Amino acid sequence: MSLVSFFSLLGGIGLFLFGMSFMTNGLKNAAGDQLKAILERATSNRFVAVFVGFLVTILAQCSAATDMMVIGFVNSGLMTLLQAVGVIMGANIGTTITAQITAFNIGVYAPLIVFIGTILYLFINKTIVKHVGSIIMGFGMLFFGLSIVKNAIKPLADSPEFAQFLSGLENPFLAILFGVLFTAMLQSSSSATVIVQTFAMQGIIEFELAVYLVIGAAIGSVTPNLLASLTTNRNGKRTACLNLIFNLCRASLIVLLISIIPGFLDFIVSLSPDNVGRQVANAHSMFAIIAVLAFFPFAPFIVKLSQKLIPVRPEETQSLKDRELIYMQEGNLPPAVALQQAQREITRMGKLASNNLKLAVKCFFEQDQKLIQQIEDNENTINFLTHAITQRLVKIRTFNMTGHERNKITQMTFTVSDIERIGDHAENVAEYASQLATQKSKLSDEAIEELKTMAEAVTHALDFCLDIFENETFENLAEAEKQEQHVDELEKVNLNRHIARLLNRQCDPLAGVIFTNMSSDLERCSDHAINIAFALHEHNFDLNSK
Repeated sequence: MSLVSFFSLLGGIGLFLFGMSFMTNGLKNAAGDQLKAILERATSNRFVAVFVGFLVTILAQCSAATDMMVIGFVNSGLMTLLQAVGVIMGANIGTTITAQITAFNIGVYAPLIVFIGTILYLFINKTIVKHVGSIIMGFGMLFFGLSIVKNAIKPLADSPEFAQFLSGLENPFLAILFGVLFTAMLQSSSSATVIVQTFAMQGIIEFELAVYLVIGAAIGSVTPNLLASLTTNRNGKRTACLNLIFNLCRASLIVLLISIIPGFLDFIVSLSPDNVGRQVANAHSMFAIIAVLAFFPFAPFIVKLSQKLIPVRPEETQSLKDRELIYMQEGNLPPAVALQQAQREITRMGKLASNNLKLAVKCFFEQDQKLIQQIEDNENTINFLTHAITQRLVKIRTFNMTGHERNKITQMTFTVSDIERIGDHAENVAEYASQLATQKSKLSDEAIEELKTMAEAVTHALDFCLDIFENETFENLAEAEKQEQHVDELEKVNLNRHIARLLNRQCDPLAGVIFTNMSSDLERCSDHAINIAFALHEHNFDLNSK
């Protein structure tokens, strides 16, 4: 292979990868948040999860994107590991569609497709049309890149060096290992499979070698997920782990089938005897479907194995308990009972948020970075409860209720939102601790004392207001308002002193920004606390009835 052909090969692969990325981003942008909404529906059962994983991967044209969304859902507690297995299995089938599409020899039309996409993308101002244009343009670049690759690799057929390299891959284990490494380098199993498919179509490699490379590509596809899981909690890591387990089991099963059923590959070839590109695509699809059918019944065991590899800690068990509705029960209960249960559940959520705020404050002042993961896990629990409680409140609203009871449901919904916002502010406080450590900035002693005083006032006010909500001790509302006003005054005084320190150059400007932001977050927690205290007071019901 000449140097020019080698550069053409690299350029063709680069154009193919860019086209794949451009098309994927266009699909994501065109779909907006609908992909995530579709994924959320996968939480109903495992059968639905497989279909949803398949559908979302077809729309996103990237199984890694689907898997990463799944890791995010599991990380935040919106999806269980068992549900995640189903989505991942479906994604493994969905990703085979790319090879099926590229098996069609439409490279000759690629320049026209790119031109049409470019016109839509550059010259039409409507956002949705631009996204569609980027999809079409990416699709065209994908095939244009493949055409360049096909032309560039033709000399390889006569290259003794390349023939010698391929002879080293005759061992199936080495071929699979090369497929793993090649896919890990490209960070895309679809891209690796299509490039292998192209080599087979050009007669550079035999169909059987292509099969083993595709098997390796399936294992290598988990590389982006394993890297992404490094920044997640242990459940997020287990999601990436069970993806690896499934793909290792899948590879083992297919290799076993090929070994014990000699006619298996011959059957795949017979489906498209004169089209090796289609043969590779069919093998890719059939392997995925067979693996899902074989291992779907064993999904619970895959989950358990991931939990063995990454053991469940006691604090995780507590976190799982926290992510269940304890007081709010299903069923058509009397409205008074349902409302009382809701009040207790919301109070429990409020106390979790209050404790997380205290933990974040401790993290900030003690610069204890080990607490950040716990704070994030608690925030995920609060987000889960927000979703679960709100859904249950919507169901309760369908009961036969008086106007007063409906108003109470409305106020409880607002309270859930207030508590969720307090959880967000607690997370912000933990982030400020990280920023101080990263920037190596330092607050002055005066600034620290001022923030400590304000934080103590806010956490005390929040607990006081939660007590009013829980026990309906409305005679304490005046005291709650006084505490909220005290926090407002502290913020004003602190900011004035902060400005004076900045003018006198007694404060690091970077740390000063954190001081201002944290003061604002604490003050907003106090605002949400007073909303919680007044939520069930009759005055709110009177306003709603007008």
